Amino acid sequence: MSLDPETFEALLDGVRRFVAERLRPAEAEVAEADEIPANLVAEMKELGLFGLSIDPEYGGLGLSMAEEVRVAIELGKTSPAMRSTFGTNVGIGSQGLVMAGSPEQKAKWLPGIASGEIITSFALTEPDVGSDSANVKTRAVRDPGTGSWAGANQWKLTGTKRYITNADRASLFTVMARTGEAGARGVSAFLVPADSPGLTIGVPEKKMGQQGAHVCDVNMDAVPVPPENMLGAEGEGFKVAMRVLDRGRLHIAAVCVGAAERLIADSVAYAVERKQFGKPIAEHQLIQGMIADMKTEALAARALVLDTAAQKDAGANVTMEAAAAKYFASEMVGRVADKAVQIFGGAGYIADYGIERFYRDVRIFRIYEGTSQIQQLVIAREAIKRGG
Repeated sequence: MSLDPETFEALLDGVRRFVAERLRPAEAEVAEADEIPANLVAEMKELGLFGLSIDPEYGGLGLSMAEEVRVAIELGKTSPAMRSTFGTNVGIGSQGLVMAGSPEQKAKWLPGIASGEIITSFALTEPDVGSDSANVKTRAVRDPGTGSWAGANQWKLTGTKRYITNADRASLFTVMARTGEAGARGVSAFLVPADSPGLTIGVPEKKMGQQGAHVCDVNMDAVPVPPENMLGAEGEGFKVAMRVLDRGRLHIAAVCVGAAERLIADSVAYAVERKQFGKPIAEHQLIQGMIADMKTEALAARALVLDTAAQKDAGANVTMEAAAAKYFASEMVGRVADKAVQIFGGAGYIADYGIERFYRDVRIFRIYEGTSQIQQLVIAREAIKRGG
């Protein structure tokens, strides 16, 4: 899937203007209120941002991966919480349904997801299960019922999911739960409406950064789920989750590139204006060295992201490349943010400039969609597999 070049460039230009004219001016307000204003959310819907990765058959834009990452780079140039508003609809909250959903499931849910009427969320992490995601403890058991009872053969889900993005706004969860043996083969995926009996949402966590993007616990106590809401076959949930994360990692890598480009642009502009020792600090070689390092790493990450996206669109297995892109780009943006604070000096530590906010915001990129250490394991495992 892809748009014709002229249409895509118009979309990209619209996203750039939306970021520059509407989102960036609202960053401080969003951070203070820990909420995205409703008028901005409405504009995101009008732009089609909730349906970037969903087929036009269901009302989405149907972008290719190469197109999606270019849009994500532009969205990375504002506070990451802005993108998170629709990020789960574009990525982990919808892609299991896109990849493994039945025609009936897609027809029921995807149009609302693409329009933003339905907010999705991906419930994998648990209090005792983070990186070890194959060992989820949330249980799904069949309730055979009796006779022609409408609830016969329903699944009942019990457990707690932790740090779930957009949980307090979600209408639909993709939940990973154990239906069988220990390990990955015993995990199945379920589509669970937020208004299901027995499902409750915890209060939003207080976080280090990304104010305006909420994460909460999702508690399930014998939540009834009809058999037609199983996503894919029984025991295939972990496989679905890993396929979703392959794409999500590439998207996050692109957002990291955009954030780095924003920080570099702000740093250069400040260095040109700020004077010390009788001249702009941009003329001091040690400042130039930091700018050179920032720019080189950002260019390298951009090239890796765009190349991997092109390979994915061509049908290649990019598990290793997507992990590498996410690993390098998320570590890179952390280094860029640190240098940006250093270039701004004392001003970089003060909230008025927003640099310290970005410094905190980008820290999470090294953790979600798999920590940097998990990416290292994936990269090494895939390299050994291909080399063998």
